[in-house]
Amino acid sequence: MLEPTLAGLFGLLIGSFLNVCIYRLPRDLSVVRPRSFCPSCDKQIAWFDNVPVLTYLWLRGRCRHCGAHIPVRYPLVELLTGVLFFFTVQQAGLSAPAVKYCTFFAIQVTLLFSDLETRILPDEFTLGGLAAGFVFAAVAPMKSLLLTLVFPHWSPLRVSLTESIAAAVITSAALWAIGALYKSLRGREGMGMGDIKMVAMIGAFLGLQGALFTLALGSILGSVIGLIFVFFARKKASQYELPFGSFLAAAAVLVGVQFLRGVMGD
Repeated sequence: MLEPTLAGLFGLLIGSFLNVCIYRLPRDLSVVRPRSFCPSCDKQIAWFDNVPVLTYLWLRGRCRHCGAHIPVRYPLVELLTGVLFFFTVQQAGLSAPAVKYCTFFAIQVTLLFSDLETRILPDEFTLGGLAAGFVFAAVAPMKSLLLTLVFPHWSPLRVSLTESIAAAVITSAALWAIGALYKSLRGREGMGMGDIKMVAMIGAFLGLQGALFTLALGSILGSVIGLIFVFFARKKASQYELPFGSFLAAAAVLVGVQFLRGVMGD
């Protein structure tokens, strides 16, 4: 249990950095400088007030200087990242696939909360994640039953890279086509480019099967939860901007967990 525990602690630290990205990237701020600060009073946060989860509990969710409320998103992101890192190393050990899925989960956590708060999916994580997915397709090759059957003499590396690239292209193109059709029928945007780039990234990491499952599950989650929100908030569905990227990220995490458990996937 030592390795998963250390991975979980590392995940808490990564989660703290992801919080910085979630707040700053949609606002076009540097994630390096200045040091962490309170958005309400602009006071820099001391290192001892920047300990993941524990500081939030110790300060009862408020800034030490001005007393402003600290969003619960901060400990949630840290805890979720820590738990996912723990689970990943518990399932895959210290291996290339573990690094791949830890990276994948960190990206999804960031996009989930970024889209939920700002309706922005930063290119640093969608396009950057797309590039990372192609790299991991070479470092931690995925399997493809279809490609292996059609091209039995292909090496595992060639199969993995082809699956990764094909999944990214096919799923993003399909989502773009659906968005274009919706716009032509309804006269307004139904799908943002951020969602399309995000789906391509998921395909690069999980392959075609994983991306399709993610799309299906994300659409179901978005439809059900969106309708519930619209009903209780008494809003018009046409006036509610669905954070589809958040539902895609949640679905991608669930599918990734099943991949790691060996229930489905490569």
